[in-house]
Parts: sequence; structure tokens; C-alpha cells
Amino acid sequence: MSEATEAAATYREAARLNREDPLLQGAMLEFPDYGQLVMTGDLHGHRRNFDKLRRFCELDRWPVRHAILHEVIHEEPVDFGVPDMSHLVLLDAATWKCQFPEQVHFLQSNHELAQFTGHDITKGGRIVTQDFERGVECTYGKGAGEVLEAIKNLLSSYPLAGRTRNRILLSHSLPGPRNEAELNIDALHRVTEAGDFMKGGTAYSLVWGRYQTPALLDQFASNLDVDVFICGHQPQENGYEVLHERMLILASDHNHGVFLPFDLRKPLAMPDLIRLIRPFAAIE
Repeated sequence: MSEATEAAATYREAARLNREDPLLQGAMLEFPDYGQLVMTGDLHGHRRNFDKLRRFCELDRWPVRHAILHEVIHEEPVDFGVPDMSHLVLLDAATWKCQFPEQVHFLQSNHELAQFTGHDITKGGRIVTQDFERGVECTYGKGAGEVLEAIKNLLSSYPLAGRTRNRILLSHSLPGPRNEAELNIDALHRVTEAGDFMKGGTAYSLVWGRYQTPALLDQFASNLDVDVFICGHQPQENGYEVLHERMLILASDHNHGVFLPFDLRKPLAMPDLIRLIRPFAAIE
């Protein structure tokens, strides 16, 4: 089996496991009221932080610990014109899912949605979706097409959100004031459809939103029957920020990046969650 065929098989298996996740109800992961969940922010191909996350989680020793990944792809290249090699971290994440299918979970993000729908994202003068494809081509050569097709299959398999019994919602982001009406709560409870990924669709609005207001967060909390949101999407130089006392924004894609392990059994308010935040720099 060629390297490309082996990688494609791993991506396809991880996609199958995502779609058959026993916690998945529609497009929402419903977590149990026991164990621990480790939530990350955007990873963007940060190899060192991903490796530290795996070491911290020790999923082989802690069968009731869950880990959530989102925005794994689209790293910041060291120089203009250098291909994006974040697909190598994505492959390791997919392998991790295959090793621990009921403990490793993904959430849909704007960069990953853009990659599999072919919607270009420009950042710093680069078209990051094209840079990502060049990275795959540099690694697999003539086998790149097979791998890219399998990656699209994986990225399209991601759930939209997760919810815990202690009233926390986990998602890449939330709709902003301009597209709040596009969050169709019913769509989170059914299998995601192609139209959900397009502009104006539930998935698109969920992962691209910014500038949430207090009133908007209160409305979403009521509609989704939660108290607190944990998201990524909005860059955080210091690793995290609290928005309007309801939304905790994490970043995992730089040397000041953080992650959040928390108990699924007991009630947790925002001050409790802040105390539990861990910097990747503290993990050996």
C-alpha cells in the first residue's frame, strides 16, 4: 500500500467513526454526566501543542476522558510561498480518532469548512486553502488527489457542536448579530445537509460568527438550554478571553496557547472554568 493510499484510508476511517460516534445525535455531540472533557481552541497545525495535548490526555489510561479538536489545519508558514504542511497534524489527529474512536472528537470550523467546500480564505496575502493543497501535493505527489478527496470526506463529517449535562455548549464559534437568525436550532438535531455549509446555512453561520452581544448570548443560551459557551475562532494572544461573562474563547495555536480540562459531573460557572485553564507551556 502506498503512503498516499494508507493516509487516505486513515482519513476515511476517521470520517466513518465521526459519523457513527455513539454520542452523536443529529449534528450535536451529547456528552455523558461523568468523566472529563478536554476542550481546545484553534490549533492551526501547531505540532508541539498537539503532541502535548496527546501526552496530557493519556487516553489509554483514562477511558472516560474525551478530547475535542477543531480548526486543526491551516498553519502559519515560516515564509511566504512555503507550503502549508498542517495536513500532517490532521493525519495524526485522524489516527488518534481511529485509536480512540469514542474519546476523540472533532467540531466543524470555518477554515475546515472552507477547505472542503472550496471557499478560498485569504490571510496575509496568501490563499490558505490553496497553500494547504500544495502541502498535500508536496508530500504525496501523484497520490495527492486521492488524499485530498479523503480529507474532504473527513472534514465534512465533523459535528457542529457538543453539549454537556452540566450546561456547557462547545462549538467553534456562534453566529454574530448579522446572522443570528441563521442558527436553526432544529438543524443541530438532524444530520447536516449540503445547504447547511453554504452561506446562510446553519453550519456556515455557526463557524464564521463574531462580535456576539450580551443579548445574543443570552438568547442562544436560552434556546440551547445551556449557561456557558466554550469556543475558539477569535484570536487570543494571551490564550483566552471571556466575552460578556458567558463565552470563553480559547486559542491553542501559539506558544501562549491553552486548553481546558473540566469535569462532566458537577456544575461549573465561568470562574470555575477559568481556574481550570491549562497553558500548553506547562506540559512537558
